[in-house]
Amino acid sequence: MKAIVYSQHGLPITDEQALYETELPMPVPGPHDLRVKIQAIAVNPVDMKVRQSAAVAEPRILGWDAVGIVDAVGEAVTLFKPGDEVYYAGDITRPGAYAEYGLVDEFIAGHKPASLSVADAAALPLTSLTAWELLFDRLNAAKDEHAALLIIGAAGGVGTMLTQLARKLTNLTVIGTASRPETVEWVKSFGAHHVIDHRRPLREGLQQAGIESVRYVASLTHTEQHFADSVDVLAPQGRFGVIDDPATLDVMPLKKKAISLHWELMFTRSMFATPDRIRQHEILDHVSHLIDAGTLKTTVGEHYGVMSAANLRRAHAMLESGRAKGKIVLSGF
Repeated sequence: MKAIVYSQHGLPITDEQALYETELPMPVPGPHDLRVKIQAIAVNPVDMKVRQSAAVAEPRILGWDAVGIVDAVGEAVTLFKPGDEVYYAGDITRPGAYAEYGLVDEFIAGHKPASLSVADAAALPLTSLTAWELLFDRLNAAKDEHAALLIIGAAGGVGTMLTQLARKLTNLTVIGTASRPETVEWVKSFGAHHVIDHRRPLREGLQQAGIESVRYVASLTHTEQHFADSVDVLAPQGRFGVIDDPATLDVMPLKKKAISLHWELMFTRSMFATPDRIRQHEILDHVSHLIDAGTLKTTVGEHYGVMSAANLRRAHAMLESGRAKGKIVLSGF
């Protein structure tokens, strides 16, 4: 099968060997695996980070957002059958989706939203799982609670999905941060009650919106840069959620206010094959229903064309620039 891989980490994305096309053997499903003929993918910051930092002994396939048709199933599979349309974010310890075919554990895949194209559906799995787990499983936000949630970096893929989930499924006041006119409008379009500029003190922006403190902070990017401000605006006994990779994080400032710290990594359940990993199947199916009902919408920012090495290098370059909004998707080889 065709696959787009890297075999030397850390190469600049302008180098054609940073991501290149090759032929690899067709994957064989394990007992609980679906083999999926991949129709569309989305590109995520984790793809870029792995390519930059993870050394490999053989060519590695990146990409952990995919949509496709089940081609074959393992002997123990009960949730899907050949011909089903699925979407999933996969397992970071296994080969990814920059390929014609991929394997995924049935317990972490969902049925594709029927109302969306494959490209629009590809934008959803990783960000939906991350946002849902962060909001409901980690921060444990109550759906009927009248409190404030501050989302730092709300214009990205996770931010736009988290904004929607909080606005549509809870009574929280949703405040997103963004710094450019186009990203401010983007965040507003997904339902944020207020948008403030994270280049300025967070307290200043919140006060201009008439908000003194927040119960929850979801820090999606540049956590080190915004940590002190986040602690300042969090209410006593508030909750601070993090998904990015700060080099260091001194948690002692949280003690005075008894603020709890919550890490979210969507890959934890699949990486450790946790007994509750079927929750990701359930979340994806629920998101699919919400999409088809018109409650949620796709978070595609740009479509970069077919799945080619050149187009994927271009997508990685955009992620590296830090100027992407929403999700970058590609479809078809």
